[in-house]
Amino acid sequence: MEDEVAARSASLLDDLRNFGANYTEFTRRFADWLGLHATDAAALVEILYAEDTGSPLSPARLGQRISLTSGATTNLVNRLEGLGYVVRTRESADRRIVTLRSGPDIQEPARQFFGPFSAGLAALVAKYPAEEIERFQAFLRHLRSTMDEVLTRPHPED
Repeated sequence: MEDEVAARSASLLDDLRNFGANYTEFTRRFADWLGLHATDAAALVEILYAEDTGSPLSPARLGQRISLTSGATTNLVNRLEGLGYVVRTRESADRRIVTLRSGPDIQEPARQFFGPFSAGLAALVAKYPAEEIERFQAFLRHLRSTMDEVLTRPHPED
């Protein structure tokens, strides 16, 4: 039984790594298409996604998501803002809190670039019963939780 679980785990990890590699390549191509550095494009994807899901990011949260210092995040946001791809807003009652929103110059290019993938994903999801998708999502949430928990532990050599 342990061998079977180990084999299934290895196969699943291989599939997840392949998806991750494809996601990275997709983001790299988005960067190339816009003429951006890959880190700037990754940040832009995070900002667009967060906005689409109704949870726009602050610069601090963006820095956490893409593993940048606050200074590097500020420089990155300045570059994206200068291109018209990002807008800083103050939506909170606490006017010190900055929210990052997509700028007017990125909305159509983002739809054009990501539209085919979004359509393909919707068609794929439509092929599966809702319960199966929900189980898969639960599995992914548990997997992320497991990884998050492991990442909070000190490195074995520390």
